[in-house]
Amino acid sequence: MEHVRERARHEAAEQPHEPHERHERHERHEDSRYEAVRSRDARFDGAFFFAVETTGIYCRPSCPAVTPKRRNVRFFATAAAAQGSGFRACRRCRPDAVPGSADWNVRADVVGRAMRLIGDGVVDREGVAGLAGRLGYSARQVQRQLTAELGAGPVALARAQRAHTARVLLQTTGLPVTEIAFAAGFASVRQFNDTIRAVYAATPSALRAAAPARDRAAARRAATPSAGIPLRLAHRGPYQPGPVFDLLQREAVTGVEEVSGPPGRRVYRRTLRLPYGTGIVAVDERPGAPRTSGGGWLDARLHLTDLRDLTTSVQRLRRLFDLDADPYAVDERLGADPRLAPLVAARPGLRSPGTADPDELAVRALAGRTEAERLVRRYGKRLDTPCGTLTHLFPGPAVLAGAEPDGTLGALTAALADGAVRLDPGADREDAERALLAVPGLDARTAAAVRTRALGDPDVAPPGPAVPDTWRPWRSYALNHLRAAGEREQHR
Repeated sequence: MEHVRERARHEAAEQPHEPHERHERHERHEDSRYEAVRSRDARFDGAFFFAVETTGIYCRPSCPAVTPKRRNVRFFATAAAAQGSGFRACRRCRPDAVPGSADWNVRADVVGRAMRLIGDGVVDREGVAGLAGRLGYSARQVQRQLTAELGAGPVALARAQRAHTARVLLQTTGLPVTEIAFAAGFASVRQFNDTIRAVYAATPSALRAAAPARDRAAARRAATPSAGIPLRLAHRGPYQPGPVFDLLQREAVTGVEEVSGPPGRRVYRRTLRLPYGTGIVAVDERPGAPRTSGGGWLDARLHLTDLRDLTTSVQRLRRLFDLDADPYAVDERLGADPRLAPLVAARPGLRSPGTADPDELAVRALAGRTEAERLVRRYGKRLDTPCGTLTHLFPGPAVLAGAEPDGTLGALTAALADGAVRLDPGADREDAERALLAVPGLDARTAAAVRTRALGDPDVAPPGPAVPDTWRPWRSYALNHLRAAGEREQHR
């Protein structure tokens, strides 16, 4: 996304050079953040966090507690930075449970790519060296850039994520504490205990006992992994589940996915291939009723063969349902366009769905639904314990490349298998699109679809009729509005 890089360069060029000018600009920025806190503006949940020096607690901007005095407030870009400065999470507003910053969806730079990879669990699985290798930087460079911009390095960011995963397991399952420690990604029970005390100012047992009544009831029903893990997948602002579930229903590949129930009360279920095992997820169409206008959630239930995959599977579901988007920014920009204004007014918070498996999405975008179902029947791995119509995992690129090496599909799956085409959360979008277009027979329209869905690019305009630059940086969302309104044929 060159325009994003250009905007960043432009903003950097405008930075004042005199120390007092920098200080004044910083103060104005913090004053605007304090106004968001004072008004309990949920639009900024996840965009920043504030901490209160007199209490030692950090919160989300919409926290319903009494607003602290300005002189006692500090601001942080991430929960990890607040934790690193010695603040513990507020038990009332649960700042660790907010939707992720929408910046990580939009940004194409190394910080945005790093945050997407950390969210996918790469640091837990491969360490900082593995994260740096995927980004094409040294570990020192990654540490320096993340710390400079976010106030926390990759280890601290991953630690904050592990703490959140542990809290979810403690409060929604009846699993033993020892199992939860390793499932959340901690190297030892001692490290787990120390982190929970530091982040939540409570022991794991006390944190479990402090769970809301709804979560305690769910925990009693979910005493084992086979019972599934109930989740609330939070989103900010309005959310339109109907068009997302319509798309998933149209695309559903038999054996891997299913959508059941009447419109408005549908349930989407699918199988997941994960780093440590497999999973089955069910997500309800009917959103949870928000307490404020700031957002809500989708109810989900995860069945995992290995609980270490919890963090990764949750992040992949968030990308599939585009739950970390900032609908306020999208609607404000697109709603200013005369053509789109009535569409935005009719469907505020319309999302741009992603995918739970980028490699699978690329194959399906090329092959189509009918061919994808044939590939599943012939090459998909059968689940050890099928669940209704969910019987298989979608075949991986290496399996397909070996089984059917000819043609464009064979070239694509070979490129995915050997890393010539990378579609993981940290992939560079420009590089990925160039690599896709280098696959013999793969056209620009398919590459654009993969960039939109597999790479989560919010600003893709496929070849065809001109798409106005005034829709930047949300052209993917603009086209979804046209499709939802029945104008899709004009943009095929």
